Amino acid sequence: MHNRPLVFLSGLTVGDYLLWNWSLNANHDVLALVSGLTLPPLAVASLWLLTLAVARLIARSARRPAARAGRRRTGAGEQLQPPAAPGLPLEETPTSTTPAGSSSRKLAA
Repeated sequence: MHNRPLVFLSGLTVGDYLLWNWSLNANHDVLALVSGLTLPPLAVASLWLLTLAVARLIARSARRPAARAGRRRTGAGEQLQPPAAPGLPLEETPTSTTPAGSSSRKLAA
């Protein structure tokens, strides 16, 4: 998720606070009333978005070490095994490559 709503709403909240503070000092009663009534919902919404952003940051940093450990297990130098022939289990070898006289020591499950 982008941080644009958080930045926009925080800027709007700070601007509303500055307008409210100025209008109180300059005796603009109607403007002070309007900006004072909009300030609490803006502040709550800003704090909520800030809390969500911090929670996402913590969750992302908690997931990163697991992803790095997964990359270490399947490192670039290691080669993966080729896929088995269709229809054969991984443990079983094809019968055409086994010599005719040798018996398999594997037990059937």
